[in-house]
Amino acid sequence: MTRVQLVNVTRRFGQTVAVDRFSADIADGEFITLLGPSGCGKTTTLRMVAGLVEPSAGTIVFDDQVMNGVPTNRRNIGLAFQSHALFPHLSVARNVAFGLEVKGRPKSDIRQRVDEMLAMVELSDYAERSPAQLSGGQQQRVALARMLATDPRVLLFDEPLSALDRNLRDTLKYSILDLQRRTKKTAIYVTHDQSEAFAISDRIFVMNEGHIEQAGSQLDIYLRPQSEFVANFVGDNNPVHGRVTGFVRQDDGSRLVEVTSGAVRLLAIDTGGLKQGEAAVAFVRPETIEVLERVEQSNNPYVLEGTVEQVVFEGPTVRLMVDVDGTPLLVEVGGLTRLSLIGADRKRIRIWPREVSAVRDRTTVAA
Repeated sequence: MTRVQLVNVTRRFGQTVAVDRFSADIADGEFITLLGPSGCGKTTTLRMVAGLVEPSAGTIVFDDQVMNGVPTNRRNIGLAFQSHALFPHLSVARNVAFGLEVKGRPKSDIRQRVDEMLAMVELSDYAERSPAQLSGGQQQRVALARMLATDPRVLLFDEPLSALDRNLRDTLKYSILDLQRRTKKTAIYVTHDQSEAFAISDRIFVMNEGHIEQAGSQLDIYLRPQSEFVANFVGDNNPVHGRVTGFVRQDDGSRLVEVTSGAVRLLAIDTGGLKQGEAAVAFVRPETIEVLERVEQSNNPYVLEGTVEQVVFEGPTVRLMVDVDGTPLLVEVGGLTRLSLIGADRKRIRIWPREVSAVRDRTTVAA
């Protein structure tokens, strides 16, 4: 296992800054994901770790060894790309053996290692087939076996599932996680797919315009976004722009912040050290808004009443667009409650936003 450190790593292409002072400390055996839209710098960061691109500034360290200037073939890494990059003229077994043959391993060791790898990815019966005789998912598993065969220090994945259909991606992402857990290799995974990132990561680094917007666990990223970009990029969200109008101290000593916008008053987790009267943005996930019976929570000052403007039935859920005195809120309802809401257009309902987070409103600050 290997600890990987990136210290203020920067990459410029001419006047364009593709990656700006990226820093991360990745523990032995940790699985981290770089998540973000196209052009955010995540693949360039991965390529710098791989040695395919040299940093313009900053340092990359594997354990205690500085890797700047070390060529890719001397870093002992495993790479998985969008393209499986299998040799079409070689059998599955020969594809897996290729890296070992290049390293000059004895033939008996190669045969044993290939057998182990194919068993690990459940393709032992396909050893003599050509890549053309395999499905897309099987080809990707061969590529994973080939990557693991040389016992790399670090596993690097550059959107390896993006060319596959949704059902296959859902299956293979867990196969990748299972392989990483069994081998206990340090792994860096690049994707723009939020479901992949949330399913397999120990930590997620959300990137935007070359820098880290936020790093943390799935719960941190989803329920406690630290910027409007993260809140809007990861899943659906209701941004409510308002002002800090108070604070509530919890039994555990933590502090919640009250954000008010017109008739909407929300009690939120403070992720940015907000102050009284300061402009803030509160983020409300649609699925965390509870639809109440009229007698419920009658004394709760954070229960809102609004008019249902639109109802969309999506099978497992119903999505409501609720107008609260001019503030639109998207509400997602599951369970049996959703059935009672079908046909509820223009119906007055009471809702309670249960999980809310708030940050400083930087658009107001900039203005």
